[in-house]
Amino acid sequence: MGRAFEYRRAAKEKRWDKMSKMFPKLAKAITVAAKDGGSDPEMNPKLRTAIQNAKAQNMPKDNIENAIKRADGKDAESYTEVNYEGKGPHGVLVFVECMTDNTMRTVANVKSYFNKAGGSMVPNGSLEFLFDRKAVIQFEKSEDTDIETLELELIDAGLDAIEEHEGRIYVYGDYTEFGELTKAIEDMGIDIKKANLQRIPNSPVEFSDAQLEEIEKMLDKLEDDDDVQEVFTNIA
Repeated sequence: MGRAFEYRRAAKEKRWDKMSKMFPKLAKAITVAAKDGGSDPEMNPKLRTAIQNAKAQNMPKDNIENAIKRADGKDAESYTEVNYEGKGPHGVLVFVECMTDNTMRTVANVKSYFNKAGGSMVPNGSLEFLFDRKAVIQFEKSEDTDIETLELELIDAGLDAIEEHEGRIYVYGDYTEFGELTKAIEDMGIDIKKANLQRIPNSPVEFSDAQLEEIEKMLDKLEDDDDVQEVFTNIA
């Protein structure tokens, strides 16, 4: 399962390490989670996960606390979570997840990125059946980590698959089991590095290096947009 988005994951994480907009995106996710489910991470799994992801990217504690406080403020911005779908260069399928305070601005921007790359947006729901929505939880492998034991202990929490890659463990489950899986791993005393919902392609497609270079240019534009939180593709 991991190979299906290996290229995109590596490319995206490399870019995010350099992105000056990384902290604002993470802060927005924290604020939305706190506004939706309350400011107590212990009682709000979505907020707890957003905080974990921010810490994994070395976001300062003050930034995290300020993002939570903004959710309680009288002047707190109201964000809407919206998704857009499209086809990019060479027929690559792209699923874009956004958080925005102005959907008209966001859809106009997303549409322009597709159009300028020679692609186009498609009606929402067109690509839904081509991707599996999965809970994906990552943590570092320690010396005493036993994958078979982990697998047995997490099956009842909704585990679908477990993989190791470059010293990190990836746990997969259905998106409906996200909270249960996260809690089970936390209860085992494991320090989660990242936990989120991902859209994994059912039939990943191979592209040449030259094609990938063109595709990446469009994906860069999408991911640099302030309103875009996540971008998923069918790249193998």
